[in-house]
Amino acid sequence: MSSPPDAEFTAHRPLLFSIAYEILGSVGDAEDVLQDSYLRWRTVDIAEIDSPRAYLAQIVTRQAMTTLRSAARRRESYVGPWLPEPLAADGPEPSEGIRHVLSGEAVTTAMLLILETLTPLQRAVFVLREVFEFGYPEIAAAVGRSEPAVRQVNQRARDHVRARRDSVYGTVAVPADAAAVAERFAIAAATGNVQSLMDVLAPDVVFLADGGGVVNAARVPVHGPDKVARLLIGLMTKGERMGELGMRLAVYNGMPAVAVSIDGVLDQVSCIEVRGGVVTAIYCVRNPEKLTMVVNS
Repeated sequence: MSSPPDAEFTAHRPLLFSIAYEILGSVGDAEDVLQDSYLRWRTVDIAEIDSPRAYLAQIVTRQAMTTLRSAARRRESYVGPWLPEPLAADGPEPSEGIRHVLSGEAVTTAMLLILETLTPLQRAVFVLREVFEFGYPEIAAAVGRSEPAVRQVNQRARDHVRARRDSVYGTVAVPADAAAVAERFAIAAATGNVQSLMDVLAPDVVFLADGGGVVNAARVPVHGPDKVARLLIGLMTKGERMGELGMRLAVYNGMPAVAVSIDGVLDQVSCIEVRGGVVTAIYCVRNPEKLTMVVNS
């Protein structure tokens, strides 16, 4: 006997949220997709569904692909670099969906930005196959393509991701392995020590800031340890003039991060990409609309 529709949807919701978020890189868009998918699921005769998990993933994937195409058009006119919303791994208990999505590498800011360079079809296929290990027949049904076509799409997506993920510094370090480097980074920035900060930055380090045109932020990537170090220390100095500055180390999107507040109000979250013992990228989110899910504790 099958479970009631609501029970099936609730049981699979963490997986469905993960699929939607990793296709979209946006909590708000992912939640909207789940709401629309739930309404569609309620119209289905569940007795005729062999695998509710696969069918629900199909509904969510198609909704997410449609949303992603619209989002891609909006992002073309986005002011400055676009970065995904930070998802907190600490603070009060996160929702089950967010806790589930934080369990894999694909949620890191570094990987989400790589996924942004794929087509909606490539991204959906890659996420379903490489992240969630769906079978090719299930993926083919989800995206409306033949199985051979889906295999080819996934191979191209894998090659694309591998080419962009490879680095002379190795893979992105997990938070536990990157903690010491992130702490040195934070202390150097907080104390205004340019040389100490430069010592922890890779020769080709890049700083990306997402203000979305809502708040001031660098509108082009900043490259090189000297420029990045002086920019960061300048931002800290400016923040101190605006009010009481607070900094804390945390983990967002599976990466070490620094959360900065001014007079107790969260101002920015910077995810720190560490490879080979040095900081290779800083992803700074200042857009207030993207900080609503972040706990400032």
